[in-house]
Parts: sequence; structure tokens; C-alpha cells
Amino acid sequence: MPSTKTSAEAIVAGLGGPENIRSFTHCATRLRFELENADKVDKSALEEIPAVMGAVPQSGDRYQVIVGGAVESLYDGIKQLPSISNRKADAARSDDDVKAEQRAKARGKMPWLDNFFEFLSDSFRPIIGVLLGASLIIAIASVIDALGIVDFRAEDKGASWVFIDAMWNAVFYFLPIMVAYNAAKKLKIDPWVGAAIMAALMTPDHFMKLSDTERFADTICTMNETLGTEQCTAQIFGIPLQLNEYGGQVFVPLIMVAVLAMVYKGLQKIFPANVQMVFVPFLSMAIMIPVTAFLLGPLGVWLGNGLGVGLSWMNSNAPFVFAILIPMLYPFLVPLGLHWPLNALMLINIQTLGYDFIQGPMGAWNFACFGATAGVLVISLRDRDTQMRQTSIGALAAGLFGGISEPSLYGIHLRFKRIYPRMLVGCFAGGLTIAILSAPFEGVQTHAFAFTSLLTIPVFDPMWVYAISVGVAFFTAMALIVITDYRTPEERAEVRARVAAATAGGGSAAALHAADDADSPVADSPAADSPVADSSSDAGETVELLAPVSGKVVALDDVPDKVFASRALGEGVGIQTTEGTIVAPVSGELVTVAKTGHAFGIRTADGVEVLVHVGIDTVQMKGEGFDVAVTKRDHVKAGDVLATVDLAAIEKAGHDTTTVMTVTNSATLGGVTPITGIDATPSVAVISVQR
Repeated sequence: MPSTKTSAEAIVAGLGGPENIRSFTHCATRLRFELENADKVDKSALEEIPAVMGAVPQSGDRYQVIVGGAVESLYDGIKQLPSISNRKADAARSDDDVKAEQRAKARGKMPWLDNFFEFLSDSFRPIIGVLLGASLIIAIASVIDALGIVDFRAEDKGASWVFIDAMWNAVFYFLPIMVAYNAAKKLKIDPWVGAAIMAALMTPDHFMKLSDTERFADTICTMNETLGTEQCTAQIFGIPLQLNEYGGQVFVPLIMVAVLAMVYKGLQKIFPANVQMVFVPFLSMAIMIPVTAFLLGPLGVWLGNGLGVGLSWMNSNAPFVFAILIPMLYPFLVPLGLHWPLNALMLINIQTLGYDFIQGPMGAWNFACFGATAGVLVISLRDRDTQMRQTSIGALAAGLFGGISEPSLYGIHLRFKRIYPRMLVGCFAGGLTIAILSAPFEGVQTHAFAFTSLLTIPVFDPMWVYAISVGVAFFTAMALIVITDYRTPEERAEVRARVAAATAGGGSAAALHAADDADSPVADSPAADSPVADSSSDAGETVELLAPVSGKVVALDDVPDKVFASRALGEGVGIQTTEGTIVAPVSGELVTVAKTGHAFGIRTADGVEVLVHVGIDTVQMKGEGFDVAVTKRDHVKAGDVLATVDLAAIEKAGHDTTTVMTVTNSATLGGVTPITGIDATPSVAVISVQR
């Protein structure tokens, strides 16, 4: 396992070096970078770093590197690098100081919408850790309650267990203050002013006591029959003030801070800098506390209640639609950061109704997501793909035990286009199961905000309905990935080539098989067991490979394909093709003939294995423009025609026409010497092989 320092250095290098990093920060699973020029990022190099689960470009010159639970140590490791710490630029500021400090140079067609969802996301992201911690405390308490040890719902439970309640309830009760602080920080105003304004509406000995009808004769309280809550109105200087319970509210601080930012920045323009510290916070509080108490607070509560009641109506009147819709929407909302409004509604529901009905169906999405990751893990173990195995293990652990989906999403699912359709089937299956099984119970409910993980299953009621439903979602997605694979043929070929190079020194048969994407089993070639078993020549003999096509010969480093350039398929050359006739570069048996006509594998009598690959990514043409003249197991002589290729068709399809020839069992031979920099024809030697 590479050290944190090594990984940090590799990440900085992949991002274009320290001089390309303008600023950076992190959230729960991702390192977030503001770059000078995002075009300098080597995405492939970043994703090859074992500690990195994925690299995701954002709008403008922003970039995210997904590292999962190691984010804090890697963030610190990057900050401590001499190349970063010695810079005068602000590249290594704290998490809270840098977030979105500079607007992206290029935004979407609706920048205001980008800004809105960034505001929502950054108001919640810094408190994900404490929300997760509170969620796990709730889960433990629920297990104790389920075992009958303590009735956590009892009014007369002991002081010790009331104290346990305080450990998690504090997070949710004071959530408005935390959200206000983060939101103000996001809008670049004094975050403590935002927190103080929200706290003023939550003081137990002052604001909350205004509802005491015995002490204040002009305070009137009525019962809200819909929500089952008491609503009080006090008279403040002759003006009616609606008294709300703001603990757990999230819309109120978000609305309040948006207005506060305009007031605060307006006051900064009015007062000289030397007196701003006194008058700007004072007047901001003097203005915004009454405005929030009389206007914005009730508006936020009304908005939250209205949305909650609307979703509650849908859950009651169209439970099948609701239970399926929520898990089907989340896979598209989460990657865009659009899920925060629904998460806020969950908190509002708990505050107003005493329970939430969104988290249950949402669990189907989360577990379908984790199931797809588990399927990737199974395939990576089967294929001995160390890189994907490490990525999927980390993502699966974060998901199953923390309920965090980002490592799976960004590290795996969004990188492989075949995963989402299969995961959506899991989401649908889980949602449908909840809809059917929970019909007699009016849905799956929870009385606490909980990250949907294995540890929080006891929080949901009925627990058995929820457990079965998320299990269906998990195993459906997992089975579909395992059965149908999550990779395209080209991606499978690349993995096989990488594994072959790593485990067998570039073993020839496996590498040939990878290049052709397993059109036939490796076992069909005797070379699979003994690459040089058919050798009839003495060791030390030199074999010359002729050019399979006319054109300029270049080194593999100059071939626009990272698999060939990495020598995973052996040493060789690239030929910038000028003619469309492909011939055998050496005499031997055809052990591989791609159905698409783009690749040929030849094994000589003395055990040299040669791959001829026509064009880059031409497998995607599915044989169009390729006229194959041979079949597998044919014996050919040097110069025999293998295929005729329409180079114009390759170019029209957007592919490079370079023909690559490699010796796939290079590691088992005495030496492979490319002859580059020449203009070759099929009669000219371009590779010298020392047996």
C-alpha cells in the first residue's frame, strides 16, 4: 500500500503539478481542487493511483478526486508537501476557507441554478460527519430498544438514557445554527452573525418562553389539527409574532442567510472599513433577527410544511408510485447535488410530523448502489483486477457501514456506462418490494434522520419490510452486474492485458486474448501453458519481424493508446499506415483472428507470439471496412495477405489508422528490439527478436 506522502505527490503530479493548483479543500469523500488550467490534468494517471477511486472534472477549472475515507489524511498530506506549503498562493487553506472561493470561469447555461445548488450542498457538506455520527448513535439506541433492554420511547426512562438521547438529538435540534453558519460562510459573510441570528430564535429562556400564556396574557395558542401541534402567537410592540419551534428546521436558516448576505454586504459598502467590525454585525443582527422572527421564519416553516404535506399526500394516496419514484430519482439527483432539498424535507418531516417516510424508499436506491459495487468486487476478484478490487472494497465499506454513496458513484458507477441501467433495475425492484410489503402499514417510516446503511436498519419500521426491500435492491443489482458484467468489450480487454502484464510478465497468450477480447478461449492456444513449448530452434537465435503494412515506423510511446504505450501487450512498434493491405509479418499459425478483422495473433514455430492490431479502437467499427482473408488456425507465410482495410472508413469513423505490432511474450524472450524512424514496406524488418 503506497504511503500517504507517495499518494499525495502522485495526485499533485496528476493534476498538472503544484503550480497548476490554485486552491483545494475536501468534503467527506472527495478532494476538491480549483485549478489554473483543467486541461493539464492527466485523468488516467490519477485513476491509476491506488488511493484514488475516481477523478471527476467539474465546470470551469474545478476538479474532484474521490478518495473515500482517507480524504482527511490525503488532504493533510498534500498540504504538507514542500511544493505546496512553500507556495505563496492560497493552495493549501483549510476546508472551510476555500470552498468555491472563485467562480468557475465557464458555467452552465443557467449559472444561477448552479449557484443555488452549490449553496445548498455547501451548507450541508461540512456537517455530514456529525450527521453520520448522530445517525449511528440512533441506530445503536434502536437496537437496544428492539432487544427490550430499554424503552427509548418511554417518558419515564432513566437519566442515563435521557443523556444518550441528548448525544444525538443535539445535532438535529441545533442543526439550524450549523446550517446558518455554513450558509453564511458560503456567501462570504461573517458566519457567526448567521449562527447568532438563528440562535436568537431558539433561546429556551427567552424566545421560547413567549408562548407562556400564563405569563403573557396577550399570547394566544391554538391546536393545529393537521400536524397535531400547538401554534402560539405573541404580541411584540403590538405586532403579532408567530412562535415556531425552530429546532431541526433547515429551510429557515437557508432563506434567512440569503437575505442576510444582501443586508451584510450592503452595510459593508456604507460603513468605512475601520468601523465595520462594530456596526456591520450590530445592524445586521438588529435588522435580521426581527425580519426572521416575523417574516422569514414563518415563511420557511410554511414552505417546509407545505412540501412535506404534499409528499405525505402522495405517499398516502399513491404509495406505489411514491415508493418506486424515490429510489428511481436518487441515482440522478445525487451526482448533481440535487438531493439536498429532499434530505432537508426528511428533517422537516421529523420535526413537524414526528416521523419521515422518504428515507425508507431512499434506502432501496442506496442499497442498489452498494449492490452494484459488490458485483464489481466479485468480478474484480474473479479477474484478479487489483486496482478495481481496492476501489470497490473501499467504496463498499463506506456504503454498507456509513451509508455514503459517493465513493461508489464517482469511483465506479459513473466511470462505466453499463452500471447505471443495471443499478436502476435494483432500485426499481427494491422500491416495488417496499410498495407491496408496506401497503398495510402506510409505508416504511423512521422517527430519526439516519444514513441508510446496514447499521441503521433497526431505525426503520416495519424493520422486516425495510430489510427485505433493501436486500432485494442489493442482490438484484449485484446479480445483474455479475451475470452481465459492467465493462464494455474494450474495457475487459484492457483489464485482461493489465492483469496479464502484472501477473505473468506480459504473458503472451493472455495478452493476445485480451487484445481480441476473448473471441476464443485461451486454452485453444498451446502457448497458454508453454509459450515456447513448440520451439525447434536453439536459444539465442534472432527472428526478424517484417512490417505488416507500409508506413512510417514509430515507437510505442508515440502510439495514441495507453495499453500499447504501457507495453502491457509487449514491446513493439507502431506504423502510421499509408496502405490498406495487411500482411503476415512472420510465418506461423494464426492463434487469434478477431471477428471484426482488426487484430491478428500469430505464433511462430519457435514460440514467438506476435500481435498485429490495425488502427486504434477500431473494434468499435464492428468489422465495417475490414475484409478478412484468413481464419483462425490457418498457417501463413510472411507476406501472406491477412486483410484489406478501408483506411478512409477508419478515419471517417474518427479512429486513428496506426497499425501496432507487438511481441506479446516479450518477457519470456532474450530481447525485443524495435527498429523505428524508418519508412517501411512489408519486406522491411521493423522488429528484431532475440530468443
